[in-house]
Amino acid sequence: MGWPGTILSWVCGRFLYPSNRRRCLDMKLVLLTLRLLCLACLWPVTLLNNPYPNRKKNKDVYLAEHGKNRFRGRIDYKLKKKDSTKSLLIKTEQLLRIEDHDFAMRPGFGGSAIPVGIDVQVESIDSISEVNMDFTMTLYLRHYWKDERLAFPSSNNLSRTFDGRLVKKIWKPDVFFVHSKRSFIHDTTMENIMLRVYPDGNILYSVRITVTSLCSMDFSRFPLDTQNCSLELESYAYAENDLMLYWKNGDDSLRTDEIALSQFFIEEFHPSHGLALYSSTGWYNRLYINFILRRHIFFFMLQTYFPTMLMVVLSWVSFWIDRRAVPARVSLGITTVLTMSTIITGVSASMPQVSYVKAVDIYLWTSFLFVFLSVIEYAAVNYFTTQEEMKKLEQLKLSGYDASQAMAFDGCFHDQDIELSAFPLSDLNTDTCMSSQNSTTPDLPSVLGTRLRRRRSIRQSVNHIMSNSYKIDSYSRIFFPLAYFLFNIIYWSIYS
Repeated sequence: MGWPGTILSWVCGRFLYPSNRRRCLDMKLVLLTLRLLCLACLWPVTLLNNPYPNRKKNKDVYLAEHGKNRFRGRIDYKLKKKDSTKSLLIKTEQLLRIEDHDFAMRPGFGGSAIPVGIDVQVESIDSISEVNMDFTMTLYLRHYWKDERLAFPSSNNLSRTFDGRLVKKIWKPDVFFVHSKRSFIHDTTMENIMLRVYPDGNILYSVRITVTSLCSMDFSRFPLDTQNCSLELESYAYAENDLMLYWKNGDDSLRTDEIALSQFFIEEFHPSHGLALYSSTGWYNRLYINFILRRHIFFFMLQTYFPTMLMVVLSWVSFWIDRRAVPARVSLGITTVLTMSTIITGVSASMPQVSYVKAVDIYLWTSFLFVFLSVIEYAAVNYFTTQEEMKKLEQLKLSGYDASQAMAFDGCFHDQDIELSAFPLSDLNTDTCMSSQNSTTPDLPSVLGTRLRRRRSIRQSVNHIMSNSYKIDSYSRIFFPLAYFLFNIIYWSIYS
């Protein structure tokens, strides 16, 4: 009724007579009725003006949607109570008693070495570089050890799995890759780290890593080589008295997916172990991931060996070209030599600058020698042909013929000192040339025939070849292919 009705009731009851009190009560009823009518009229207007009719009922929803802007980031206490992320983390740390122990120390500090098992699954070998002598590998590295400080009570004996945020608060093995150049842990979309804790304190710690490591390659048999590379794991700070690395499941600790490489066959993957000595810190356990790679030869057959063979065979074509066709034979020889030089340069550019001879170098340089000797062969043929013609010219001069007649009998002299106008070329024919050559035959001593039947000495054979230069091409057609074929048999039998 409010304060007007209260005052009116007190006045009526204090100062008025009973007859007037009744009249006063009637007035109170009239005022109450008017008040109810006013409230009935104002109620729809109040609903229209209030944009949040259920504000009290849905107070949490309202704060969730509008609390950040209205209250500048302050969250209602009820919402904090509903967000259990922080409380769950506190429960996990309390369950594992992380705050009760010093995890800067290894488990069982002061006692025997803690055994840490290693399990590796190779996902891929991304690249193998001959120039840098390294390889890049992506793998899953798993560690197994026991830390009783993390043991927790469990009714169902189930493990708990965590990500990298809890890993930073506990002790874990400091395994690193020996001879690695670069390495990183994958972090898309989160860091690829997994920690699994069992109720008895056994721990599984797994990371996904890509590492680039050194591989000392031997290219003495390249490209018919087989490379043996290894990835080495070792503890950085803990010697063998504090930490003992071992393969968790023996030879089955190393598993691989199906890996296909462009230039290599993977012949074998196997784990091994050993000890490494550092003079200043002592002995350390070391684990090895060994893999043997055999190179694909077909690529190099198409790119190197077949073109080289074709260039060598092409250089032999000059043996069937007339020895007087100087431009043709010289052009062919120079072209094959330059092509071989290009092939050798291309192969050397894609290989490291090693100080020893590779198998491909032996093949390329031997083939280059055959091509080069074919050019030298024609130079010798041309030289001996010139000498032979000069000797015949001198013999014809001594036998009574003038220079013009000598040139006419042998149609191949090109001496600039001979005067061609002194001899009538129209009076000569083939029969005259043949008869003149036959007429000179009896002038040879008769003893020469008997000497030809005997076995010639090496010097005589050389002189005979020099006096008959056309035979050099005949011998080269047989000697060069046979020698190159013999070289290929020896080469492939040694290196294949």
